[in-house]
Amino acid sequence: MLSETALVLSVSETMPVATTAHESVRPGLYRGLHESHHWFGCGICPGLAGGRVLSVAAFRVNGMSIQVGPGTAVTDFAIVVAGLLDEIRYDEVALLTDRRQLDLVADLLTVQSRLVGVVHTVLDQVDRSGAAMAAHGVPTVSWLASELRYTRGQASAMLHHANDLSRFTQIGDALRDGLANERQAQAVTQVLRTMPADLGVEAEQRAQATMVGFCAQFDSRELGTLSRHLVEVVAPEVADEVEAKRQERELRDAQQARQLNFSDNGHGSTIIEGSLPSADAALIKAQIEALAQQVHRTALELRDPTLPQPSWPQRRADALVELARRVAIQQAAPKHGGDRPHLVVLIDYEDLLGDCRGAGLADGTRLTAGQLRQYACDAGILPVILGGASGVLDVGREQRLVTPDIRRALQVRDKGCVFPGCDRPAADCDAHHITPWAHGGETSLSNLCLLCKHHHNLLEPNPKRSAELQWQIRISPDGIPEVIPPRFVDKHRQPRRHQRFRPPNSR
Repeated sequence: MLSETALVLSVSETMPVATTAHESVRPGLYRGLHESHHWFGCGICPGLAGGRVLSVAAFRVNGMSIQVGPGTAVTDFAIVVAGLLDEIRYDEVALLTDRRQLDLVADLLTVQSRLVGVVHTVLDQVDRSGAAMAAHGVPTVSWLASELRYTRGQASAMLHHANDLSRFTQIGDALRDGLANERQAQAVTQVLRTMPADLGVEAEQRAQATMVGFCAQFDSRELGTLSRHLVEVVAPEVADEVEAKRQERELRDAQQARQLNFSDNGHGSTIIEGSLPSADAALIKAQIEALAQQVHRTALELRDPTLPQPSWPQRRADALVELARRVAIQQAAPKHGGDRPHLVVLIDYEDLLGDCRGAGLADGTRLTAGQLRQYACDAGILPVILGGASGVLDVGREQRLVTPDIRRALQVRDKGCVFPGCDRPAADCDAHHITPWAHGGETSLSNLCLLCKHHHNLLEPNPKRSAELQWQIRISPDGIPEVIPPRFVDKHRQPRRHQRFRPPNSR
């Protein structure tokens, strides 16, 4: 596009560069487009060319002669900048010192923010003129969406921000002057919109000036939290009242805006997006963070170098699924009339009819006779057949899905995840078919065990891999689940039992 770009025709060396807001601008950001070209100035950033302001430059672009300097028309500016972007060289970046590379990034980000300010200034003027309606018969937002391929949400947000910068002129000036970046400007205008309308013009001007000053100290997130402090600065006599109204308004708006959406990304994942009032979100966040903290690899797993360590975002994702799974388990059992969740008590039937001694919960907690009688006042009796060493042999009838009765029997036998070193309780576990149902496996205690979600994934058989290279599980002859590590973890593949199945003195 700039094959006919001319050399700089005239350069005015004027005042020294002010060492205030533009101190970070370094000489050398704008260099000649080709070896034969010289310095040019296009009015984007002052402070170039060794501390001198280059005020006028002339270019020939596609046969048009364009002068760029003070008072340059924005149309000419856009043509020149677009042409210069087509001719940028990137090969010298790698030759710069580390410090200069970082300075270059800082310079370019400043330019980007200033250009965003220019774009929003023009967009606001175009919207107010009704150009899109006159030329295309549609509002500005519709034109942005249809002609420039922004989503309607993006186009609407862009136009709202442009209108805000027009209303809050000091913020618009700060963005165009490089004193604030785009995110900061957005955060500041959002704060200023929450200011009471009856504070007056003078208070609003002070508020704008205060927030521009804050842009040198705070990022966009921090700026968004300064609304109360801002009112205290510009109108301290009404700060408490304004803050109370602001909190009520924000809660009302948050409740109105609450949403939860699921969208398939077309590549095997679902994107979850939503918004909740902060207090409601805190409840969910606390549950998820607590579950995420519990996700860890056991000492035995750490010996397997092929297992990845989940990141914290992955742990939170797993925790969300786990939270939903727990709710599903609780909701699946109740019948019509809302049967309460079950508490499994172990006791011989004859003892229940007698002195109630020897009773305990499935997790090993012992009960007094008085406690057991209280539970028995409103209890259903589930016959569980016990073998010679109190090993569960069978319960319920055979079918593909694990019935509530079978699950209770698994809870009695396994008491939690059976992977050695795992401390997840039975309520957090899945019932795992050792031999998959699709491969002829039965839904019986001899083919089932409890595994937490993490270890369920680890022990799920992979028919495409050799058995010796996989973690496996089996039920031993005495009815206890045993985990068999892959050969690269233990060349002898010695079966391992969870410590809860080992007597205290065993090794």
